[in-house]
Amino acid sequence: CPMDPEVRQIGPGVCPKCGMALEPAEFSLAAEPAPDPEYLSMRRRFWVSLVLTLPVFTLAMLEMFTTRLPLAGRAAAFVELALSTPVVLWGGWPFFARAFMSIVRRHLNMFTLIGIGTGAAYLYSVVVVVASPEAGAHGGPAIYFEAAAVITTLVLLGQVLELRARQATSGAIRALLGLQPLTARRVQDGDEVDVPLDAVTPGDRLRVRPGEKVPVDGVVLEGSSAIDESMLSGEPIPVEKSAGAKVSAGTVNGAGSFILRAERVGKDTVLAHIVQMVSEAQRTRAPIQRLADRVASFFVPAVLLVSAVTFVVWALVGPEPRIAHALVNAVAVLVIACPCALGLATPMSIMVGTGRGARSGVLIKNAEALEALAGVDTVVVDKTGTLTLGRPRLQAIERAAGAVVDEPELLGLVASLERASEHPLAEAFLEAARARGVALLPAREFRALTGKGVIGTVDGRRVAVGNLALFAEQGIDPGPLAEAAKAHRKEGQTVVLAAVDGQVAALFAIADPIKESTAEAIRSLHAEHLRVVMLTGDARATADAVARSLGIDEVIAEVLPAEKGEVIRRLEREGRVVAMAGDGINDAPALAAARVGIAMGTGADVAMESASITLVQGDLRAIARARHLSRATLRNIRQNLFFAFVYNLIGVPIAAGVLYPAFGLLLSPMIASAAMSFSSVSVIANALRLRKIAL
Repeated sequence: CPMDPEVRQIGPGVCPKCGMALEPAEFSLAAEPAPDPEYLSMRRRFWVSLVLTLPVFTLAMLEMFTTRLPLAGRAAAFVELALSTPVVLWGGWPFFARAFMSIVRRHLNMFTLIGIGTGAAYLYSVVVVVASPEAGAHGGPAIYFEAAAVITTLVLLGQVLELRARQATSGAIRALLGLQPLTARRVQDGDEVDVPLDAVTPGDRLRVRPGEKVPVDGVVLEGSSAIDESMLSGEPIPVEKSAGAKVSAGTVNGAGSFILRAERVGKDTVLAHIVQMVSEAQRTRAPIQRLADRVASFFVPAVLLVSAVTFVVWALVGPEPRIAHALVNAVAVLVIACPCALGLATPMSIMVGTGRGARSGVLIKNAEALEALAGVDTVVVDKTGTLTLGRPRLQAIERAAGAVVDEPELLGLVASLERASEHPLAEAFLEAARARGVALLPAREFRALTGKGVIGTVDGRRVAVGNLALFAEQGIDPGPLAEAAKAHRKEGQTVVLAAVDGQVAALFAIADPIKESTAEAIRSLHAEHLRVVMLTGDARATADAVARSLGIDEVIAEVLPAEKGEVIRRLEREGRVVAMAGDGINDAPALAAARVGIAMGTGADVAMESASITLVQGDLRAIARARHLSRATLRNIRQNLFFAFVYNLIGVPIAAGVLYPAFGLLLSPMIASAAMSFSSVSVIANALRLRKIAL
């Protein structure tokens, strides 16, 4: 059960505590999962009920204000009966079934109220229409088909909205499962053959070709390549892999080819564990509607008791006809207590609030996120793609003392050589050359040395670009630039050395630049008295450098996805209310585990599916706007719940007849229905105020 996760059973059904439809405990691995039958059923019931309810409601309202109608009296009553019967009995059947279950199992909830309220209004009206020739006529006994039909239709609308939001949570897991290839290329007895992934067993030798996804967790046996592990570490720069290195399922191979030995397959892979963590974290979230159910658990028996007492008292001591008065007043109590406004209180605020957020670039998936965000005291942020752009750029060029090649020519030589390279750092050189208008030249005798760098000839000059290991192999002395490289690394930058004709020429510092809006965003979060924590898979030096420049309160670096989720849970155990902001696949478990998951709209689809809030422009400044919207919406929901219940608190005693002995006043079911409708209008009007809130 999404509201009561401890409730489990074999096979589908409804929760005995809250009446909600149960969800599968484990996600199906089917490529095309079937649509949720509960959602399709509720949507179909809603649209049919809406079409039938509109004429019933219109006819009933016209009868209250005019006597000149083409259809009136008993004929109009039978028309209302004919139209409202399928709405109440077919459209509202799930509610009656859940109400019956709630009574049998002694877990009274909102469906108890809905079932009894609509059932009482409908059955009373049917009895009146069948028994009284004056039914529907002015001066005759009133009928309440419109109340029963409208209540049923509105509650169906709430169910459709809720089920649609719940349905979206499975999209994250489907996206994660899509990272894993369906087949693997097995190497056996000198042959290579593609086999289904579920046929792979530990110990199998598998070939991974350029551009393919790694099928399982394993160890490289032969060959080498650069692997994009951003789904695990968040680091945009691929990692060089050679014999003995470990690789993980779902990571993307670069330009090389290698053979691996399968170690963990199926549900044992790192990717499968991420899927499981996201699934479990999503099932632990509870919607804000639980507040209404908690109130209803006390409210329902109280209303039933008042209605029963009303009937008994009027039947014993009321004026003649006693039984008629007793029935009318008992039904009036049930009608005015019907949760029409209560059903609208949360969905209306959520609909308007989320619409207002969308116009400001804040997409909110569910009501729980709005409730929780207002109480957040700690914001955990990923680095790559969240605080930074997620694309390496050339930050500085430091020429060696006595270098004869000037900076533009040097950049041209290096970029020309890197143009033939598959390494992602090459793009940083090419982008810098384009930005500075440096012309590129053909490169000859190009050779890539795995884990070291590249060498070749450009414009007749011998050029070497790489790390200190490359320089040692080529017999080139880096000189003072070796110390300068250490200083740049302390600032979290990647250092590349270049040599021309066997002489060290320059040092290139490359880094993932911080977004222009990030500093202002961190200041706005601090202004909200929020603690900001950076949680990243990047190296400690890189993370510390970024944190120092932004004034971030705490840094947790070199963390794998499973550890990210555990960090979030640890902070929650310490009593913190945590919001997690990230953009990558590796952030998905933490986004789902946090009280509020916030995804960058410029990031991975999996992150956006796992998160309950998405910032469309990937701008962290929108977190402060989202928090302001959260507080306003939550305040609006509480106001709506007040409107929904204040009419009951005032109207139920009047409907029961407490004012009759002193003032001779009674609240007929028709007036009770009007009061109930007015409470709904109040709720809607109040919710619409959120459209004008400044963000």
